[in-house]
Amino acid sequence: MAQSYDIIVIGGGPGGYVAAIRAAQLGLKTAVVEREHLGGICLNWGCIPTKALLRSAEIYHYMQHADAYGLSAKDITFDASKVVGRSRGVSKQLNGGVSYLLKKNKVDVIWGEATIPTAGTVKVSKSSKPVVEPQNPVPKGVLGEGDYKAKHIIIATGARPRVIPGIEPDGKNIWTYFEAMVPKEMPKSLIVMGSGAIGIEFASFYQTMGVEVTVIELMDQIMPVEDEEISKLARKQLEKTGMKILTGSKVAKVENGAAGITATVEDKKGKTQTLKADKLISAVGVQGNIDSLGLDKLGVKTDRGCIVIDDFGRTNVNGIYAIGDVAGAPMLAHKAEHEGVICVETIAGKHAHAMDKNKIPGCTYCHPQVASVGLTEKRAKEEGRDIKVGRFNFTGNGKAIALGEPDGMIKTIFDAKTGELLGAHMVGAEVTELIQGFVVAMNLETTEEDLINAVFPHPTLSEMMHESVMDAYGRVIHM
Repeated sequence: MAQSYDIIVIGGGPGGYVAAIRAAQLGLKTAVVEREHLGGICLNWGCIPTKALLRSAEIYHYMQHADAYGLSAKDITFDASKVVGRSRGVSKQLNGGVSYLLKKNKVDVIWGEATIPTAGTVKVSKSSKPVVEPQNPVPKGVLGEGDYKAKHIIIATGARPRVIPGIEPDGKNIWTYFEAMVPKEMPKSLIVMGSGAIGIEFASFYQTMGVEVTVIELMDQIMPVEDEEISKLARKQLEKTGMKILTGSKVAKVENGAAGITATVEDKKGKTQTLKADKLISAVGVQGNIDSLGLDKLGVKTDRGCIVIDDFGRTNVNGIYAIGDVAGAPMLAHKAEHEGVICVETIAGKHAHAMDKNKIPGCTYCHPQVASVGLTEKRAKEEGRDIKVGRFNFTGNGKAIALGEPDGMIKTIFDAKTGELLGAHMVGAEVTELIQGFVVAMNLETTEEDLINAVFPHPTLSEMMHESVMDAYGRVIHM
């Protein structure tokens, strides 16, 4: 007889394991089906290990500029294998942590690959991928292939790199983020195709480590989802490091040879140029992992490779839900986690609140960092809003000067009539840590008056947030 659960979550990534833990907290008998590794792409091949790589690059950068701080360092170099090894070690540690949390909350882990033959049934077969054991000796819960019953099935299978026909990754010269995360040695030259968060983070890492990097972006600005003014400032700083950036261009053809790759790049006017490099990273987006679940037979509605859901994670088929990357943009780990909680609390009959996707922050951990939430200036104007815009440059902030990080800007956008904070956009040191202040303010429906009357500590980078708000209302002090 098949083992039964209240909820089975397919996928043990950020959305999946968080949903499972919340379900267990609410007293629901819960299991997670995972085919490869707990923590998903984010923990094992995305968010976490890339930040570990970027941290190594950041320290290497500071070592190279030690003289600016009155220090000296000689014969500065790095060991690529150790840089990669540290990154993999961080992921391994956190992988074991997720296993521990599931065990602590009495969530069963079913290792294998899942399909959904019928609503209410999950069939688990042997995984097509090797299972990565957690670092810590944690019992693996329910093991074995077979059929499992569940009143509610949550699909949290994440996404994988999108492949462009004719530029298929080969694991040698044409990389996805998987290969880019674990280079055996640093290439001398690199082309990065795509300037979203993934592309720009890898471009920043490799450029800092001494690789000659060229970024190619189809749109007219890098990081296309960001505010245009912030994007321009980020581009200026990246190009100062020696990075080459081609916008309004596409990789039309790639020739892959023993000595590296030759890319034909075409701009919007049809003009072409040829670029040679040791490696190419394809970072042109991701697509949902929906192919092998059996959704077509069930009649689950999909759109452009993602599962269609309502504000609470429900699909059009009763008892089947979806969260995270597989349920569409924005494809961010923190969105997936929050979506998982909303979905489970809805199943449990709690008064879950729908997520306002306009208030989900986005962060890019290049150097300089970029972070944002809410409407861009262009989008606010397109919506017909009467707005007030405030700006404050890092050059006017004492903490930024003391840190040796004088390049950057905080930009805020308000509704001129109501004082509502519509958006905040940042570029510069540690802005990925600062943005949450504006996220909280937006969720609390804070007005400009509330922010102006708040006392910010000195000396901090956060003071620039205060000054940017005051600038929008003609009250800026230090600029």
